[in-house]
Amino acid sequence: MTHDHSKTQARPMTELADGWSHQFKPLEPMDVTKAGTASELLSAMSRTAFSGRSLGEAADIMVEMARDEKCFTIGTFSGAMTIAKQGLMIAEMIDQGLIHAVVSTGALMCHGLIEQSGHTHFRHDPNWTDEKLYEEGYCRVYDTLELERNLEEAAEIMENVLNEIPDGTEIGSHEINWRIGEYILRKGQSRGILQSAFRKQVPVYVPGFTDSELGLDAYCHNLFARESGKKGIHVDLLRDIEHYYKLCCDAERMGIFTIGGGLPRNWAQQVGPLGEILERRSDGKHGKFIRFNYAIRICPEPVHWGGLSGCTYSEGVSWGKFVSEKEGGRHSEVYADATVAWPLLLRGVLERLNRV
Repeated sequence: MTHDHSKTQARPMTELADGWSHQFKPLEPMDVTKAGTASELLSAMSRTAFSGRSLGEAADIMVEMARDEKCFTIGTFSGAMTIAKQGLMIAEMIDQGLIHAVVSTGALMCHGLIEQSGHTHFRHDPNWTDEKLYEEGYCRVYDTLELERNLEEAAEIMENVLNEIPDGTEIGSHEINWRIGEYILRKGQSRGILQSAFRKQVPVYVPGFTDSELGLDAYCHNLFARESGKKGIHVDLLRDIEHYYKLCCDAERMGIFTIGGGLPRNWAQQVGPLGEILERRSDGKHGKFIRFNYAIRICPEPVHWGGLSGCTYSEGVSWGKFVSEKEGGRHSEVYADATVAWPLLLRGVLERLNRV
C-alpha cells in the first residue's frame, strides 16, 4: 500500500517543537576571543559539536575522576607517543595523581627511555630516502627519526638494569620498569615516565613486552647469560595480570584514560571479564564484578574498521567492562589526533584543578 502524500497537511507553526520545551541542551557559538585559558576554551568547545564537544566533555569527566578520591584510574597508551614528544604528559599525569597505573606498548616505553636518558629524536627530511636512512643508521617513524645509536645506548641501559637482577629471578614487566626508572634516577635524569612511575610506585605494565626493543634486549641478555652458564631472568607476564587484578579488586570505583587503543587498551579493560570468569569457574570462591565508571578515549579510528581501537564504550558494556551511561557511567570518545587534543585537554584540566 502506498501513502497518499496529497492528503498530508503541514502542521501549523504553533505545533512545531522549539527545543526548549523538550529540555534539549542548547549549543553556543564559539567565541575564541572570550576564552582566556585552555579550561575556558574546553568549556566553550563542550557547547559546540563533533569532536570539539567530545573533548570538552572529556575535560569534565577527567576533572570528576581526579576529584573522586575512591577512583582508581588507569592510563593506557599506544602509538608512537613518546617519539612524538608527548611522553612528559604521561609523566605529568603520574606526578599529579591523575593516573594510578599505566598500560603501554613496549615501543612507547623504549622510545621514552631514550628521551628520558638524555637522547634526542629528529625531524625527518623528506629528501632522504628510506634506503639512505637505513644505510646511515636512522629509523623512520612517520615524520620523525629514531637513531640506531640511541637504541644501542638504550640496550646498554637495559643490560645494566638486568645485570642488577639476581640470576634466575621471575619478574613482571612492571617490576622491570620500576628498576629502569630507579636506575635512570641514580644516573641523574629526573624527568620522565619511568622515573615518575618509580617515585610514585605507579606500575607500568607492558603486556606486549617482547614486541619491543626492550623485549629483544632481555632476550639477548638471557641468551648470553646461558652461554656463560647462568639461567638469565624469566619475564613472567602473568605476574602483571595478578598484580593489576588485585589493585582493581581493591578499588571502589574505576576510571580509564586511553590514548589510541590496541593491546594496552584491551589488556586493561579485560579485568572486568576476568573477574566474572573467576567467579563463574570457582563457584564464587574467586572473582569480583569489576567495571569502569569513567572512561575517556582519544583515538581517530572509526568503528567500521572492526578493530579494538575503534570499539565504542557502548560495545564494551556488552562485555561487562563498563558501567553504562544509563547506570551512571560517564564516557567520552574523542575522534582526534592525540598530539592535537591531548595537550589541550591536560592543560585545561590542570587549570581547573589549580595545579599549574
